[in-house]
Parts: sequence; structure tokens; C-alpha cells
Amino acid sequence: MPEIRTFQVGEDGEGARLDRLLAALCPDLSRTYIQELIGDGQVLVGGTPAKSSRKMAEGETVSIGIPDPAPAEILPEKMNLRILYEDKDVIIIDKPKGLPVHPAPGHASGTLVNGLMEHCGSELSGIGGALRPGIVHRIDMNTTGSLIVCKNDRAHRSVSEQLKEHSITRVYLGIVYGCPQEDEGTVEGPIGRSARDRKKMAVVREGGKPAVTHYRVVERFRGYSLLEFRLETGRTHQIRVHMASIGHPLVGDDVYGPKECPFNLTGQTLHASVIGFIHPSTGQYMEFTAPLPEYFSRLIETLRGKGRP
Repeated sequence: MPEIRTFQVGEDGEGARLDRLLAALCPDLSRTYIQELIGDGQVLVGGTPAKSSRKMAEGETVSIGIPDPAPAEILPEKMNLRILYEDKDVIIIDKPKGLPVHPAPGHASGTLVNGLMEHCGSELSGIGGALRPGIVHRIDMNTTGSLIVCKNDRAHRSVSEQLKEHSITRVYLGIVYGCPQEDEGTVEGPIGRSARDRKKMAVVREGGKPAVTHYRVVERFRGYSLLEFRLETGRTHQIRVHMASIGHPLVGDDVYGPKECPFNLTGQTLHASVIGFIHPSTGQYMEFTAPLPEYFSRLIETLRGKGRP
């Protein structure tokens, strides 16, 4: 059955082109794909097919029909995977910056899953679906560090349950603008889609999912700080959103922080340092640490050269 999404145009959508409005309301769909759906008559305004260029009015109802995806064939790709650990049940990957975890609109190939297909063949769990074999959790494309991949469905169910119970150890390191007054703190605030920009997440009053981030100052620099983060929950962009909400966005994050960065960076300075979990077969606790990427270490040395507050 095709997925049907329905929206009512708000005040901020007054006068917007239909395709641009839907691109903002459906950040998981590319604008090109939206235009294809409009051309195929899958987008209705007030029950009538409309053109991409149609200007919208406040209060109008828009529905978009998204056909069931055709079975996707993920092609194996030779990739230099950074493997921290591997056995018959799990692989722990140290993901580099700029590598998407799984195929998505705009990233049909060149993803971690493509590399895993080459490395593991058919030895990946199928619970994640055709596009996400073995993937039980993910990190943003420009976040680096440790990631658990499952080779069979039993392992996938075990790790998924631990994620659901928030019993997996996840420690991140990040560099933020400014210096928090306290050495330790906790940010609590439900996270959902931003009402102003549907491509972004935000701390919201209604409709968000509970989110808790604990942080600790590791080192202070002049105008910046190196922080350690521990997550109780795993919401989309959680650390990035929470730190921006308290006035300390991650350095390099041009979505939730300043558009211009004083350093030559690509994306947020965030590293999934430690991952710890109960092994699905042995029942023993295992913990792995992904080393800091070179760019991150260089930035720390640069900031140390600028002095401390």
C-alpha cells in the first residue's frame, strides 16, 4: 500500500511553490523525487492534482502519495572498513567522516552498507530491511566513530532490545562554541521536527520524544570547550540539538550553529568514542573505543595553541 502524507499549509507556507513547500515538509524526500511524484499526479491540493510551480495559500490541504519502493538491490562495493572487532554475531565499525550509514535519497551507493555487503556477503541481519541490512543504529554522516552492525537476526534483536532499554554505553566527544559555566550538566528536552524548518530537529513543547543528554567538560580553551557526552536516549541529532539549545552548538555544525566556521571543517565536530553492550551470544559485557580522527586531534592542538580562559 502506498504511503499517504497529508499537510495543511501554515502561515509560513503562504505563497510558497508546491515543490519547495513539500521539500521542506518532507526532508527525507529529495526535491527531484517530489517533482516526479507531482508529475505522476501523486500530489493533490484540495483533492486535485497540481503543478510544481503552484503557489500555495494558508489553510490549503496537500496530500502526497508515496508508492511502495521497488525492491532495491544494494551492490557490494570494495571499501577500506575500519573494523574494531568482528565475530560471527557482530562487527564494530569505526565510521569515518562523510560516510553515510545506509542508502537513502541522494546516497544510493558509497554507503557503509555497500561496504558491508562486500565484506560480509549474505552474513547480515535482515531485520533492518532491504536498505539497512545489519544496521541496528546509526550516526550522522559527518559524525565519526563506533557503530554496532549485526550479522544475524538473533544478534539484531538482542542489541535492539538493549537500545530500547537504554542499557548500551554510548560516549561521545565533541568540541563546542563557548565554555559552559559548570563542569557537568544535563540537558533534558523533547526533540521533534522544528516548526520553522522541517528539515531540522528542535527542542519542542508538544509532539517531541523525550531526550536526555549528560555532558562533562574535558578541557576548556579560549572560546571553545571539549566535552564528553553520555546519552540516555538516542534521538535524531540529539547532541547537536541539545547543545545548540543551551547556547553551545558543536563547532562545524552549520545546521544548528553558525553558518560560518573559523576552521576548515566539514560538518560537526562529534565523535562516537565508546560503545559498550552485552554480547548477544556470550552474555558478557564488551566495550570498544574508536580513536579520535586526525582532524579532531589537530583541532584540539590548534585550540590549545590559542590558550585557555
